[in-house]
Amino acid sequence: MSIPQITLTAPVGPEDAPLLVLGPSLGTSTILWENAIPALAERYRVVAWDLPGHGASPATTEPFTVADLADAVAGAARALGADRILYAGVSLGGATGLELGLRHPELVSALAIVASGAQLGEPSGWRERAATVRAQSTSVLIVPSAQRWFAPGSIEREPDLSGRLLHALRDADSESYSLCCEALAAYDVRARLGELRMPVLALWGEHDAVAPEAKAVEIAGGVGNRRAEMLADVAHLPPAERPAATAASLIAFFESISAPKEYPHG
Repeated sequence: MSIPQITLTAPVGPEDAPLLVLGPSLGTSTILWENAIPALAERYRVVAWDLPGHGASPATTEPFTVADLADAVAGAARALGADRILYAGVSLGGATGLELGLRHPELVSALAIVASGAQLGEPSGWRERAATVRAQSTSVLIVPSAQRWFAPGSIEREPDLSGRLLHALRDADSESYSLCCEALAAYDVRARLGELRMPVLALWGEHDAVAPEAKAVEIAGGVGNRRAEMLADVAHLPPAERPAATAASLIAFFESISAPKEYPHG
């Protein structure tokens, strides 16, 4: 296994504000957070990152784990000069957040885990998807992903962004996507949730069949300083489906905790 290379967006927001790192869902890119970032950047210094072979991040042929992704995020945050961060991630980005909190507790002030879980799907299902994508490319996933990703009415509310997200899936590197699937097949931190000491928010979408309420409740039940909250009228991609509501939930959570007020910055 190896630590993959990831690419971050340029920071936006006040330079002396806490650094907020935003993580992606499998098959998407940093545009997932595009419409939520303006509200977040009023209070935080915001960056988003892409999975290997997605968006601006380089493709890879080397296997990696979700823990390796967390190490990559920690390294990228420290390269910006941060010694403490806030973190919010969707699906695989949320799984990365839990690993980040476990592996780098000294770095993370608070975690928001969005449409994700301490374990996701069945290992055999992820391995089968990886094999399918290797054989047929990510294009084969566009229709089923549109059905999983978006709640009724979401595409109509955000037609441009929804279309761009599906194009991002089509354009993702097939081998890198498959390696992400295999990382998810091996991912399971359910037995370690009690080790997390930072505040944790678990957000789930009302119509999310990938990471439903039970996944958020499991996180909340396993962590000491935690809360779980539903986002209405969304499925698996809340920042794209309801950017204002997602940003408001994150701001309310982060503002409710006593995170450090001054963070080093690059």
